[in-house]
Amino acid sequence: MAEVARQWRAVHPGLDTGPMEVIGRINRCAALLQQAEDAPLGRAGLTRPEFDLLGALRRTGRELTPGELARETFSSGAAVTKRLKRLGAHGLVERRGDPRDRRVARVRLTDAGRDTIDGVVPAQLAYESAVLSGLEGPALDELASLLGTLLSRLEGRLGAPRA
Repeated sequence: MAEVARQWRAVHPGLDTGPMEVIGRINRCAALLQQAEDAPLGRAGLTRPEFDLLGALRRTGRELTPGELARETFSSGAAVTKRLKRLGAHGLVERRGDPRDRRVARVRLTDAGRDTIDGVVPAQLAYESAVLSGLEGPALDELASLLGTLLSRLEGRLGAPRA
């Protein structure tokens, strides 16, 4: 990223490439993390978005509607529907109608889904800790805080769910 910024400054002297360097590094980190495929999730046969859905159901401790799951995971309704179909086909979630409003579906974890998420969370956290090794204590706290601030600003500005 430093080389790209240097090249831009050569073409446009005086250009402030600071924002490009930060965003470029964030994007490169995201790409490398996606390439790594979240090893424990892959071994469990889950994608990160599927893990997020199972995690939302587990951590809230209650049935959720697809709309609530979309909000919990910052996903589109269509993406949630697609993921729920796959998770349902693997016996990890169940959908049922709401007794008060038949237009509403409720989603819950099956026993297999609960076992899957409970089994993968510790391994996933250990994997993520290994990825972040070298950034400990205050440095990690500062990075988390700065990224949280950036995320809040982006969510407030963009307001669009991710897929």
